[in-house]
Amino acid sequence: MVVEEKAAHDAVEWLNLYGDALYRFALFRVQDSFIAEDMVQETLLAAYGSYKNFSGKSTVKTWLTGILKHKILDYYRKATPEQNDDNLDDFASSSGSMFDEKEKWKIKPEDWKQDPKNVFEHKELMAVITACIAGLPVKMSLVYRMRELEGATTSEICERFETGESNCWVILHRARLLIRRCLEINWFAEDKKRV
Repeated sequence: MVVEEKAAHDAVEWLNLYGDALYRFALFRVQDSFIAEDMVQETLLAAYGSYKNFSGKSTVKTWLTGILKHKILDYYRKATPEQNDDNLDDFASSSGSMFDEKEKWKIKPEDWKQDPKNVFEHKELMAVITACIAGLPVKMSLVYRMRELEGATTSEICERFETGESNCWVILHRARLLIRRCLEINWFAEDKKRV
């Protein structure tokens, strides 16, 4: 009974100390405030239930974030099972018009004519980039976020998504192509109108 009381006390403390950070972490990944709140609640409940197994080898925040990461992956697996194995052939056929038979650009990507250091000062651009990433197929978006925003290694991504290394690189390459195309349409085309 003492362990349960300690766990209950700690769970309240965890919410006070780490609740906001966990919520932001979840919100960034699921893009829905209600789902993010649910994820934080599920994380704290899971931590409460497995409190006696917490060895203390990591910080509590790291432990809770790890639980939350698994909850987010479970959410995407359950919510969109048909999208977990993105049909990358659809992308290949739609992007095939960008490349010739030798896999060279048919039409070279347009020079953006802006210094990237200055471009990132625009809050509007960050909103467009976020929308472009959110517009990717679910698995592609998660793989891209893990690699480019969280700094995960290829082997970590492959392990988490149970995929091969070459498939991971293909997903990342295609994600970058789609994001570039999205930016050309939604930001740089508009930029020409502003000049």
